[in-house]
Amino acid sequence: MPEEEYYASQGVRNSKSYFETPHGKLFTQSFLPLDPTLPIKATVFMSHGYGSDTGWMFQKICMSYANWGYAVFAADLLGHGRSDGIRCYLGDLNKVAAASLCFFKSVRVSDEYKDLPAFLFGESMGGLATLLMYFQSEKDLWTGLIFSAPLFVIPEPMKPSKVHLFMYGLLFGLADTWAAMPDNKMVGKAIRDPEKLKIIASNPRRYTGKPRVGTMRELARQCEYVQNNFDKVTVPFLTVHGTADGVTCPTSSKMLYEKASSEDKTLKLYEGLYHSLIQGEPDESANLVLADMRAWIDERVERYAPKCNGSSWSMDQDHLSMLKMDVEVGRPNRRYMWQVTYCFLRLSRFTFSSTLGNKMS
Repeated sequence: MPEEEYYASQGVRNSKSYFETPHGKLFTQSFLPLDPTLPIKATVFMSHGYGSDTGWMFQKICMSYANWGYAVFAADLLGHGRSDGIRCYLGDLNKVAAASLCFFKSVRVSDEYKDLPAFLFGESMGGLATLLMYFQSEKDLWTGLIFSAPLFVIPEPMKPSKVHLFMYGLLFGLADTWAAMPDNKMVGKAIRDPEKLKIIASNPRRYTGKPRVGTMRELARQCEYVQNNFDKVTVPFLTVHGTADGVTCPTSSKMLYEKASSEDKTLKLYEGLYHSLIQGEPDESANLVLADMRAWIDERVERYAPKCNGSSWSMDQDHLSMLKMDVEVGRPNRRYMWQVTYCFLRLSRFTFSSTLGNKMS
């Protein structure tokens, strides 16, 4: 089946492109609702986990959000998939995060999407990269964060040996890219559904070699860094974890929830679920996680955009002028028309409730 037909059968439109950053070229994808006339609720920017990419099974998450009315944008992290870099070498995770952030920001501030709520989404090691992107971003750039089994704490069996790191460190960085660290076979600890495990294992772009020396050193360093900076997280966030996760610690999500300064924060733990909560669980469990994610993000979109506070309509005059100009030249801007309609509906509901309350009193 041609790709376009496949994505249409899944209810989405997909596009692929490359994006140049100061740190290397990224392979990027977008997933939009199939019907272009439908209003976009918000933008979601997604980062995959270690050794993976934005295709294969990860795109199941992207397509799910697109089916809910969101514009989804994803990039293969540097060193992964079809992006630049040595395969699965993460010697400087700040640069890896900065590269993806370059692409995400270019979309986030574009005329088409700049007035919509915007969320960062990170799975596993992509959760660590996502949190670094958040720390690198300007204040108020992001509406919220979503984490799926994030890597903020490395489980004891997965921690890099200090002896190994010390010995390789004596080579003055020459061993940094060596795939020489012990391999703990993470895939079998991440996927509970055997049929989905077969599909994931057949991904030709999945990295199957041993972890690289510099990668493990950097992951350990950055995990310690974010743990010491959890209190700097102030935006709304959702973090979800399976209690039987054998790749990342549920402690990661618990620590973030306890230490973050956000007033709006949600932690969900799923008893008995493995690491890959959506791609790797039986459909019944995966759908439960997706339903919780949908409920959370839909509620935040309702809460944070567009702004209609009580009986006051807070859409600014620039938006109204743009709508007026588009209509005058015979080119209606659907997004601004949707915002106007949305605010009128909210205002009408408020007015009706107030009137009813006055009559009852």
